[in-house]
Amino acid sequence: MSPRRKFQPGEGPLLVPRTAKPRPRWGLPLAAVVSALLMAAAITVSALMLISHQSQDRIAARDREVLSYVKWFMADFTSIDPYHANDYVQRILNQATGDFAKQYTDKANEILLQVARAEPTTGTALDAGVERWNDDGSATVLVVTGVTSKSSDEKQVFENTNRWSATAKQEGNQWKISNLLQVI
Repeated sequence: MSPRRKFQPGEGPLLVPRTAKPRPRWGLPLAAVVSALLMAAAITVSALMLISHQSQDRIAARDREVLSYVKWFMADFTSIDPYHANDYVQRILNQATGDFAKQYTDKANEILLQVARAEPTTGTALDAGVERWNDDGSATVLVVTGVTSKSSDEKQVFENTNRWSATAKQEGNQWKISNLLQVI
């Protein structure tokens, strides 16, 4: 016998395809939906973390900027050279604004006489920290300064430490001191 079979004309096919009901394939669509939700959540969390990180960087940079300026100003403010008293008063007035500028201008002659009579001193800003940011964009900074001076015969060295509350306000691209109080 031959494995081949001959079909007679009009005879139906031996292999009839069965119509099988397609089983619902829910695994692949479910996996796709879960993956899409996880990707959307990961992108959202990453974007929020980036925004938060950049906001903190801007705040830290602004703090560093104002602290650097106030430390520089306080070192200059506490360094007195009686031989250049006029220059000292003018330098401080150039860095002043608001109430501090008004007070300093009103007392400029008195300050000039005090500076001219004083011994030379060297001031340094030992430490500083931002106390708060005010609603007008200014910053209140607490500063600790050290002042070193010598006696008129230069045999004794005097060191003094002071605490200050300085309010710095930005005018254009430059910071200026709008209020300066010695903290007791």
